[in-house]
Amino acid sequence: MTETLLDRITSDPEVCAGRPTIRGVRIRVTDILEMMAGGATRAEILRDYPYLEDQDISAALEYAARNTDHPVIGTG
Repeated sequence: MTETLLDRITSDPEVCAGRPTIRGVRIRVTDILEMMAGGATRAEILRDYPYLEDQDISAALEYAARNTDHPVIGTG
């Protein structure tokens, strides 16, 4: 299921300067993350952007989770 979600994330140099977007529309992954960090609920985001789907929000969260993980470097 995760790979299917991540298929919703696209990068195109012609759209938002190649930043990761949702299905090629001009909503960046970071836009969704910033809305949620600001307290917006899924329902509010979907109401304000009716062309988005609930799975688009899940895809943005999954993308962010995968891209913020990093290997732990030995501490000594």
